[in-house]
Amino acid sequence: MKIRAIHTENDYRAALAEIERLLDAEPGTPDGDRLDVLTTLVEAYEERRPK
Repeated sequence: MKIRAIHTENDYRAALAEIERLLDAEPGTPDGDRLDVLTTLVEAYEERRPK
């Protein structure tokens, strides 16, 4: 998955799936960094998406 802004529910679901895949990533590794970035993007999307 290419990391990019989350604009749609499909983007959101794809990001959640990637986060689930990366949950065991070690901090400070490329996968750990990817997990951090995706988590930040998902949190931002959840704050602004319609309820």
